[in-house]
Amino acid sequence: MEFRLLGRVGVISGAGELQPGPAKRRGVLAALLLKANSPVSVDRLIGTLWDTAPPVHARTVVQGHVSRLRALLNAAGAGEHGVRLLTRGPSYVFEVPETLLDTYRFERLVRRGRSRLRPADTVADLTEALALWHGPALDGTAPSSTLRAAAQALEEDRLAAVETLAEGYGRLGDAAGAVAVLQAEAEAHPLRESLAGALVGALHRAGRRSDALDHYHRTRRLLAAELGVDPGAGLRREHETVLRASGKAVERRRSGAAEPVAPGEGGAVPRLLPRGIRGFLGRDAELAELDRAAGAGVPALVTGAPGVGKSALALHWAHHAQSRYPGGTLYADLRGFGGVPAEPAQVVREFLLALGVPAHGLPESAACAAALYRELTGRRALLVVLDDARGSDQVRPLLPAGTGSAVLVTSRLRLGGLAVEELARPVRVDALAPAPAADLLAAAVGEDRVAAEPGAAERLARLCDGLPLALRIAAAQLAARPHWQLADLAAELADEQRRLALLSLDDAQESGVAAVLRSTVRGLAPEAVRLFALLGVVPGPDLDRYAAAALLGRPAAVAAEALDRLAGAHLVTEHAPGRYSPPDLVRLYARGLTADDGALLRLLDGYAATALAASLAAEPGDKPCCALPATAVADLPVRRFADRDAALRWYAAECDNLAAAVTAARAAGHEDRAWRLAVLQWPYVVWSVRDGWVPLLEQALAASSRVGDPDAESRVRALLGWVLTREGRLSEALAHLEAAPALAARAHDPSSEAIALINLAVALDTDGITDTSLRHVTRAVRLAREADDVLTELLALQHRTYQLLTRGDVAAAESCTAYALALDDQGVTTGLGVMRRATLRLSRGEALLALGEREAAERCVRQALAEATRQGFQEGVNRARYQLARLKGTVAPQTRPGGDNRSVLSP
Repeated sequence: MEFRLLGRVGVISGAGELQPGPAKRRGVLAALLLKANSPVSVDRLIGTLWDTAPPVHARTVVQGHVSRLRALLNAAGAGEHGVRLLTRGPSYVFEVPETLLDTYRFERLVRRGRSRLRPADTVADLTEALALWHGPALDGTAPSSTLRAAAQALEEDRLAAVETLAEGYGRLGDAAGAVAVLQAEAEAHPLRESLAGALVGALHRAGRRSDALDHYHRTRRLLAAELGVDPGAGLRREHETVLRASGKAVERRRSGAAEPVAPGEGGAVPRLLPRGIRGFLGRDAELAELDRAAGAGVPALVTGAPGVGKSALALHWAHHAQSRYPGGTLYADLRGFGGVPAEPAQVVREFLLALGVPAHGLPESAACAAALYRELTGRRALLVVLDDARGSDQVRPLLPAGTGSAVLVTSRLRLGGLAVEELARPVRVDALAPAPAADLLAAAVGEDRVAAEPGAAERLARLCDGLPLALRIAAAQLAARPHWQLADLAAELADEQRRLALLSLDDAQESGVAAVLRSTVRGLAPEAVRLFALLGVVPGPDLDRYAAAALLGRPAAVAAEALDRLAGAHLVTEHAPGRYSPPDLVRLYARGLTADDGALLRLLDGYAATALAASLAAEPGDKPCCALPATAVADLPVRRFADRDAALRWYAAECDNLAAAVTAARAAGHEDRAWRLAVLQWPYVVWSVRDGWVPLLEQALAASSRVGDPDAESRVRALLGWVLTREGRLSEALAHLEAAPALAARAHDPSSEAIALINLAVALDTDGITDTSLRHVTRAVRLAREADDVLTELLALQHRTYQLLTRGDVAAAESCTAYALALDDQGVTTGLGVMRRATLRLSRGEALLALGEREAAERCVRQALAEATRQGFQEGVNRARYQLARLKGTVAPQTRPGGDNRSVLSP
């Protein structure tokens, strides 16, 4: 099976050419193939088909075209070739092996042809590539500006390949072949000067000097008439060559230097470094790392995020260090993330020329050229700078052989292969801290301007993520607007809708923040690209592989690999093992990409499912405080927790993410998710009640009220009221707690009603035990017993004992604790069940001591101390130690027995 874009858009199968149908359907097919293996939204397809306002039924039309294309492909057995047309939310993904695309094969052949050392091989590859064209690109599609632009880009690639083919014929000495290739194209594109110049040169070398001069003058006149310009430098040079060869040229001043030769052979030492970056500041630690790597004789691998200043660091160090290397300095821009990546074989040839090998002495084969490069570099002390590498394979052939040489490699990727095989030493370049960021701004816009607004300068640095590229662009914006203050630009950049647009320049679009991010993502694995596009959906500060898996709707292992690839490209930072955070500018860029509308819901449901698992692991044996929504996304990967500590660690790590998820859920109208995400954190709320939970729980209350679920509202009010009680805000707490039991009763949930009554009693008992609170706890005990909810019954009996001890009824308290400790709590050995038993033992110890049974009291307290210590229940530990001290007579008796009972309640 083959998909054609280079000519009439279509599909070729084993049974012949498939018929996609009308022009608009071919346009849909072309748009999907141009973005093969990436999501294309319905809105983008609509914009592709209609330049003007689309018809009201445009979405239906597009969906119909996609449906018919899918049926056509299925009928042709496309799945057997790995081809699938998938629907992902509001987007479509045309999954297709790249080798089935004529555009991919064309690009691969052209790239290979340009890297060939033998001219005959170049001619063969380029001829095969151009044979893939069957007419104008994207022919047969509906006329639209989007498709015309795509077709023009493909046509530009074709013409460049034609010119490269002509060069290959020239290197073969076949000038007539070059003329044959160029003649028709030059006539079809008379204003393309590169074609005209190539044809003039080919005609001259073919012995057709008059034809060469005639074509030059015709092109010159056409340029003047159509564009009002003179021929460019390249075309003029070809004209002058013809004139000199004819004896009619006037000697002109030559430019450029003589070809260098190798040191020791009478030639100059090569110094190929481009100039350094102006205004380079700081980076002392990184420069020291480069010194250490050079001293150790291992390559230095400078890595970091796009725009962080890797090349600037490498060039700054190289300019200051190159005098240490008498053999010279070689430099190559490998264009790993900008333009067509440099082929190592071609770079080797350029290095050989710089090292003094004459052009006529260059080996024809890449293997021989590499061998000569190793021989020449083996006896020299060189500094080799390889900038913007895409992969280890691009770097290895360029490493010098001599042990006295130094190598600097810069890349946006980690290039682990170099670290493993070449012992390359990573030198990570991070974002600038506030002080050097302010210095960079001052160097660009003036120290007085920055000194006058230090706070605004710090804010600008933060809004630019500390990236030197972004800061330089911000400085350029300020320099162009001398009447602006730094605070004015900071206010503009604070608008997330405009920030990326402001961090690019009209004449430098390809060096703006968005451009470098786009070029970094290009070429990553499809799942990593898709996850990158979904980073803008993440509401919290970071994510782990399970959250990423939920976003993608894929297994956790796939998500982990995608995260690792993004981290390897420095698009996210692994700030803790397994936890990744994207910088703000990455988030903003990702939000502008085509995203899956179902991703947020998957993420919310993934968080909720994992929080439910965490609550069950943290409090084994307890009943879940809620179930997942009936509409929850199924089969999402959920983290499993080995024990209670693991669950609590997860809660601590995800606390900010879960809070942000509640806000995002409410903003998206998912109120049924919002309240669950809050109350499912109750085990962690119990353990960290002073951590400011009220705002989150107030959001949950608003969400539960909106969904009209009395059980949901009861649970939220019970937990919120308890937190407010612990914060000493009693009147606010009672407003929620007094409403919670009736709501639970309406929902016919006895366990929930029991918990609400207990929490209400705790609040009422703050200022002394009342008959009302006694009745609440008595009812709570009965409700929990009827529901066979042992842990909640233990909770009620725990507080009942506290009430009895506080009132001085020690006999009833001892009887209550004896009954409670005899209950079967289903073998629970961790969590609140153990804490409640420890608290009951402490209360029992107090009752026994009051009844004169000192030895039994001490045994009870020591057992409680052991249980509280194992659980990390510090209040229980403190209370047990106090009671033991009382038993030994080293402290005075408490004025009121019972201690504080409130730290171990449920929601």
